[in-house]
Amino acid sequence: MTTIRIHGAKQNNLKDISVDIPKHKITVFTGRSGSGKSSLVFNTIAAESERLLNETYSTYIQHQLTQYSKPKVDLIEHLPVAMIINQKRLGGNSRSTVGTISDIYASVRLLWSRIGEPFVGYSDIFSFNNPRGMCDTCSGLGYVEDIDLNELLDFNKSLNEDAIRFPSFRPDSWRGKRYLYTGLFDNDKKLKDYTQEELDTLLYTKPTKLKNPPDNWPKTAKFEGLIHRFRRSFLLNDNFEKNKFREAIDRVVTSKECPKCHGKRLHPDILKCKINGFDIADFTQLSIDEALDFIKNIHSDKARVIIEPLQQQLKSLSYIGLNYLTLSRETTTLSGGESQRIKLIRHLNSPLSDLVYIIDEPSVGLHPDDIQRINEIIQSLKDKGNTVLVVEHDPDVIRIADHVIDLGPLAGKNGGEITFTGSYNALLKSTTSTGVALRRMHNLKSQPRESQDFIKLSNISRNNLKNISTQIPEQAMTVVTGVAGSGKSSLIHEGLGQLQDTIFIDQKPVHASSRSNLLTYLNIFDEVRSYFSEETGLKKSMFSYNSEGACPECHGKGILKTELAFMPDFTQTCDVCNGLRYKPEVLEAKIAGYSIADILALTVDEAIEFFHSKQNISIPLNALKSTGLNYMTLGQTLNTLSGGEVQRVKLSKYLTRTVNNHTFVFDEPTTGLHEDDIPILLDCFNQLIDDSNTVVVIEHNLTMMTHADWIIDIGPYAGGQGGQLLYEGQPKGLLDTKDSVTAKHLTRYLND
Repeated sequence: MTTIRIHGAKQNNLKDISVDIPKHKITVFTGRSGSGKSSLVFNTIAAESERLLNETYSTYIQHQLTQYSKPKVDLIEHLPVAMIINQKRLGGNSRSTVGTISDIYASVRLLWSRIGEPFVGYSDIFSFNNPRGMCDTCSGLGYVEDIDLNELLDFNKSLNEDAIRFPSFRPDSWRGKRYLYTGLFDNDKKLKDYTQEELDTLLYTKPTKLKNPPDNWPKTAKFEGLIHRFRRSFLLNDNFEKNKFREAIDRVVTSKECPKCHGKRLHPDILKCKINGFDIADFTQLSIDEALDFIKNIHSDKARVIIEPLQQQLKSLSYIGLNYLTLSRETTTLSGGESQRIKLIRHLNSPLSDLVYIIDEPSVGLHPDDIQRINEIIQSLKDKGNTVLVVEHDPDVIRIADHVIDLGPLAGKNGGEITFTGSYNALLKSTTSTGVALRRMHNLKSQPRESQDFIKLSNISRNNLKNISTQIPEQAMTVVTGVAGSGKSSLIHEGLGQLQDTIFIDQKPVHASSRSNLLTYLNIFDEVRSYFSEETGLKKSMFSYNSEGACPECHGKGILKTELAFMPDFTQTCDVCNGLRYKPEVLEAKIAGYSIADILALTVDEAIEFFHSKQNISIPLNALKSTGLNYMTLGQTLNTLSGGEVQRVKLSKYLTRTVNNHTFVFDEPTTGLHEDDIPILLDCFNQLIDDSNTVVVIEHNLTMMTHADWIIDIGPYAGGQGGQLLYEGQPKGLLDTKDSVTAKHLTRYLND
């Protein structure tokens, strides 16, 4: 029982693999992007551990937990309980902060209630989520939201003419009918002709039963003014619709600092209680390092039992490289890497052992100077008697492995095999793509592009930036470097964000559902359906699983979900379409032996070959291939993509057409990329530059730095200790910058 034994894993692209993973060791899984690492580690090992653990709970508890289907694997032996530390953003809402999610704010509240002066109440009253403690103007949010009536309403239209401009209030929607069917309004009268009384009735009426309503008015319904209904439905609740209509809400709603609490969230009476001149909100707005210094200067025997563990909690955040954050920072604004590190500190002092910790690319978002501390934390988890499985591309993390499992040889259908198992030293001698990449020599770009024209950034002071002025060469690649929290993103977003020709290509998920796929995002699914319609004679709409072609049993979902009252929902593949989503007659319509469902199962490479004569389809697919996503299938839903994949899909849309004289900004584009995939990304950047564009990359990856034409280094450290311009110029000059930790690690990288 010294190993976790996997027999016959077939999940996703895995090719019936069997492998032994040593227990109580650090095993790092390597391989090209899309080679099957996550399929083995997360979709097989982690999913099975979670599924089996959930089965030990009562049916009532199981109903509250995430449901996992059995992975496609013959057998897993000696599997411990898994603790999954992924990069999924913490999310939450405006009431969730770094302080609340880490439980540090509970200790802070206790401290202020014990020794703060004057005494205003016990710890619960210092919570901005407590009705007795929150600001009564903003309800503890720190900001107030106003609805812009000119954005919400078109006063030149009537209710019948779609005067309410918000999507879910259209005349044919159930919400729209709550205004059309009241009998209170002339539905053909333009809003600009309403009397003030009529307008107030439409907008501000509190929920009330109508007297003698028309016959088509629902019997149990109450009439509610538009503003009240909008606030209740979209501002006061965090629900599915709020996310679905996010862009429309942002257009209609404006936010501003609460005029009463000035963003501090708490009632003014609570803010009178202070320690050393600071109220509790002032303290939470300090950086973690500043908060540590503040706590160290509190000398109170009465509070020692609170102060010592509070210091330890803050030190953990600082140690893991999050010293630049504040406790008041909303969790919704954290990156995937920051979210992962906050999850990681929860386990630092855990007494549990004999677990398997599964960590997804812990180096993401980290400067090489911070990776050593992450490595020490991973090592400490192992030293407590745990097994640690890490999916990683970064050479500095791979180096600490006791055991390495490399998957490949390539991606997608050309991957899914075990190409190497053994020690790190043995990996260095192997012929796998990872072994070759780790042995590769590194040099700075021999001939950086020279530019005569520059984009000037002057006197930038956003966040921690200290009045920085710098310049970015046009039609060249600039890499902006510095430790996490040094001010890189602040500089670029403030300096370039206002320029009309700047295009930010980030890793934020696209607004998509399980019905959206690569073809719909690239706007070529219509072309594919038209092609099938022309060749087979069926209507174009028959080839959409969102329209006439949808399987009548599952309505185009491919699965059937049975909701059980006191047991978990039961999900099964639709037995009518076998998960293919379409009606049988649609699946019988084929081109060269391929049905529309077969097309959606093709990889990008295979689809390019199939559609080689249809340029309106093959050109966008070739652009996708050029970003390194040739392993993905056309039918892959967008909500399953990683952040790095999302960014490259967005990039591909700009490679299909000629865009000139724009500035493209990429934030950590190497996320999720194997060393062998980085040259593919660089080719895309070079194409943009050849088309007379400027490329700016915010990056920690040392390989990317060696290919830069120009480097801007911000530091020297994070938060208040950062925000200075340390260097700007060609990469060679950075190596001589004494105060730069980036220079130190780049020098080491070039000499390895």
